[in-house]
Amino acid sequence: MIEAVKMEYSFGVSACVSSQVGCSMGCSFCASTIGGSVRNLTCGEMADEVLAIEKDTGKRVDRVVVMGSGEPLLNYDELIKFVRILNSPLAFNISFRRITISTCGIVPQIKRLAKEGIPVTLAVSLHAPTDELRSQLMPINNNYPILQLLDACKYYIIKTKRRITFEYALISGVNDSLECAKSLSSLLKGMLCHVNLIPLNTVKGKGFKKSSPKQVNLFEKILTQNGISATVRREMGSDIEAACGQLRRSLLTR
Repeated sequence: MIEAVKMEYSFGVSACVSSQVGCSMGCSFCASTIGGSVRNLTCGEMADEVLAIEKDTGKRVDRVVVMGSGEPLLNYDELIKFVRILNSPLAFNISFRRITISTCGIVPQIKRLAKEGIPVTLAVSLHAPTDELRSQLMPINNNYPILQLLDACKYYIIKTKRRITFEYALISGVNDSLECAKSLSSLLKGMLCHVNLIPLNTVKGKGFKKSSPKQVNLFEKILTQNGISATVRREMGSDIEAACGQLRRSLLTR
């Protein structure tokens, strides 16, 4: 099963697209990694996700985020073909600036993407301000620790002139302390970046809970007081397990 999510707003329709069936990254709070990675999707299959949403809504998709199941940069060649199809006037005609690619932090591929000449928005899943904590949450950090990752992000900024988005899922009692907020502020000081704070979407069997609204607001306040651009992501789709971190082919097990 290939999963995609439609997001309808007053200003248009966005598509959240998967790049793989399943995921091999093993992030401890994410459902998509349950069962591991099955296979990469082709550029045609990714394009079909967008077409299916357009057919369902009867509206044109004008923004695409590659943030569904899978690690996009591990399906690099098909991903780049897909992005070029999205941008082509003969296909979807979507501006590169309306396309977002997410990654857990595959450093060599971030640098490769920076040189492609396609200035898409890069969204990096950070989720912790220290290597010790990030390695507990995201095994990829053992291969590419935070400072290496940030160096690659700075290279991307220089090459594309685009702001980086850092995704940060707030998990109660794990990474949502005021100390974490202060450490994150120091880590990102001076970077052309934005922090997208995401109250954790609960996944059965993972044992994590989302931060309280009060803690989320305090975390955001500390970031902004320290000069870091930050917003709290609007919560959508968790009731049908379609929110960030919840995609996992659940239909097959019902």
